[in-house]
Order: sequence, then C-alpha cells, then structure tokens
Amino acid sequence: MLTVWGRKTSSNVQALMWCIGELELAFRRHDVGHNYGGNDTPAFLAMNPNGTVPVLRDGEGEPLWETGAILRYLANRYGEPPFWPADIETRSRVDMWAEWSKINIALNFTVPIFWRAVRTAPKDRDEAAIRRAVGELGARLDIAETRLARHAHLAGEAFTLADIQFGHVLYRYFDMAIERPGHPALRRYYDRLTERAAFREHVMISYEDLRVR
Repeated sequence: MLTVWGRKTSSNVQALMWCIGELELAFRRHDVGHNYGGNDTPAFLAMNPNGTVPVLRDGEGEPLWETGAILRYLANRYGEPPFWPADIETRSRVDMWAEWSKINIALNFTVPIFWRAVRTAPKDRDEAAIRRAVGELGARLDIAETRLARHAHLAGEAFTLADIQFGHVLYRYFDMAIERPGHPALRRYYDRLTERAAFREHVMISYEDLRVR
C-alpha cells in the first residue's frame, strides 16, 4: 500500500496521483499543505525537512520526497514497458523528456503564470508580466508542438512517464482565462489526455480553492 501526503489541489501531488492511477496501485492519501496545514509539524518534517508535498511512503519503506524522484521510483518499481522502457537507451530518452518537461514547462508555468494569475489578488496582478510569461512558455511549447505533430506522445508513440511530467500542468494551462499561442498539435494531445480516466480523476480538479480574490 502506498501512502501519500499532499493535498489534491497541488500540481505536484496531481502528477504523483496520476502516475499511481495509471499504474493501478493501491494508495491512501492524506490532505496536507495550504489550507490543510500539517506540513510544518515535527512528524511531517521528520519525513521531509523541506516541508513540501508530496511525500510518498511505500509500505514500511523510508519516506520519499521530490516529485521527479518519486515518479522515477514508481516507474522503476512498478512500471512496465512502454511506460518505463526496459532498454536503458530508450528509458533515458523518456527520462530526458520528463526532465525537460519539469524544467522548461512546469517551472515556467506554475509560478510565472498560475501564481500570478490565480494565486494573486486582482489588484496586485501584473498583467504585463503574465503576458510575457505566457509568451515565454509558448516558445518552449513550440518544441512540444513540433514533437506532437510527429508523434502521439512526447517521447514517441507510447504513453510514458514523460507525459505525466509534461501533461499534468495542461489542465490548468488550457482552463485558465489567458490568451494562449496557437498550438494545434498540443491541443489535440491534451484532448487525448482528458480521455484517460486517471487524468480526469487526479488532474482535472478545480483550483478555485487556491484563487485569491
């Protein structure tokens, strides 16, 4: 049994839960962080001294933190090809796109766009900064657009761990009231993701509780 600490409205928790759902693993999840608190207690800090979510414990094993590391742990332990290829060269390409997604997409969406547009009061929003950030993210998404115009998924034809690292921010990206650059292949890819049951359950979650008014 997997135990997860982290609120379901956290994008990093959503990536983890989506992975758990795709791998069809049994879990229990505890709401921790933001309105729920609990991430600054001695018990939680003993598991993760950073006080961040998610944290994962597999059975009686040591707690794990840092989303990318947790995802690779689950893929290594429970994933099968093609989700997590056995061939090291093919697996490394999947991991390459997963890392690219985290560094270039998730990090350039969450704080520069989502925090500024949703988690900042309207009177304090810098609309020009949001527009610049959307443009900068769009330039990085051009790379994904080129890939997805040629392949069904980010790392190739099969759904892999890279799609979880890349795709978990797309619900918010496409749902938010922002003017996005045109990426038709990306949009078709996102529409296919919304057909996945685990994506709908764990990623397509309202973020209204996070909105600052």
